[in-house]
Amino acid sequence: MRNSMKFPINLRKYTQFPPKRRVVVTGVGIVSPLGTGSELAWSNLLKGHCGIISLKDEEYSKLPSRVAAVIPIENDSEIKKALSKSNLRLMAPATCLALVATAEALTKANWNAKLDAEKEATGVALGMGMIDLKDVCDTSNALKLGYNKVSPFFVPRILPNMAAGHISIKYGFRGPNHAVSTACATGAHSIGDAFRFIRNGDADVMVCGGAESCISPLAIAGFCRLRALSTSFNDTPEKASRPFDKLRDGFVMGEGAAVVILEEYEHALRRNVKMYAEILGYGLSGDAAHITSPKEDGSGAILSMSRALRDSNIASSEISYINAHATSTPVGDVIEATAIRTLFKENYKNIMVSSTKGAHGHLLGAAGNLEAVFTILACYHGIVPPTINLDDPIDSLNYVANIPQKWNETRRVALKNSFGFGGTNATLCISSI
Repeated sequence: MRNSMKFPINLRKYTQFPPKRRVVVTGVGIVSPLGTGSELAWSNLLKGHCGIISLKDEEYSKLPSRVAAVIPIENDSEIKKALSKSNLRLMAPATCLALVATAEALTKANWNAKLDAEKEATGVALGMGMIDLKDVCDTSNALKLGYNKVSPFFVPRILPNMAAGHISIKYGFRGPNHAVSTACATGAHSIGDAFRFIRNGDADVMVCGGAESCISPLAIAGFCRLRALSTSFNDTPEKASRPFDKLRDGFVMGEGAAVVILEEYEHALRRNVKMYAEILGYGLSGDAAHITSPKEDGSGAILSMSRALRDSNIASSEISYINAHATSTPVGDVIEATAIRTLFKENYKNIMVSSTKGAHGHLLGAAGNLEAVFTILACYHGIVPPTINLDDPIDSLNYVANIPQKWNETRRVALKNSFGFGGTNATLCISSI
């Protein structure tokens, strides 16, 4: 017998998805070669300061690259305390730095979750690109002296998710606990994933970003063997990182941490808290081409940027600033510039493009999140940070050479690019509120 059940006439109401939740930035925190604290780092960036120094220790003396962007800790009691022997016995240096940046970001956001419901709605998404190779070498040497010389905290120190774990444990956050490790795209992927957690209703507040502290002779040597690092400016380290400049010859390793507090818009509105910017969208792609070099036609970057635009539901003509990944490598900078010109066509003439890596070096897994914070602050303050050491640009794009530029758009909308070894790409779309 034929089933005589009639289906509802209006199926649409049964298949509609709830509206996407808006996600805003309510807190930022920075530990970087430009200083500790978001105000200090931002101020130094706009002044054209550079945190890159020469590596004077004997163990670096025979390496081709002897420069790095190091956190200035001499007069910073907060960082000295964070990197105390007792802390380093339990945690990797990068985790210690992440906790400092998180404390600032939570203070800025005025988020002090006390109720169980608040803690359950607050998550962490924070990763790192590389483990501390020095810790591995030191532990290997300790094992040669005997099994009991190996620290019971060795494995927890080198796990990439432990920064997220320590933050969650310290503050009691029981929302999503997530760690990304996608090389130099780690920080941007962390923020993008956190954005989606909130947008999809998995959390109301997310602590997100990345941390990196792996400057050591072995790490420098490894990148030198890849011919990735700058080697021509050992005597003038402040000039070594020069994105989009014709004299660029490689990136400069950096260290630090940056943390962003993302929050569902209505949640932030009810708390009457300051909103720095809004995350509009997130795009990802893979080059599927080479383990270290981007695809020559820029198609991976184009896909990442175009998917971020589509996710944001905005037109390419609305973008007026791009915070570039540009690391100061001969190949990568040209490919990113090609991708920008290809995607934006004639509109590229109306877009400011800058890379802040000339000032703070390349923080690897903490690069995308530090630069995202600078992009957020650019949206908030209406000023675009400069690309320093840019004396002879590779082409005619507006690279905001050496001096900040006013950003006078009524609605300021930016893209933040991050690309990593293995061909992994991430783009965030960020706007003023």
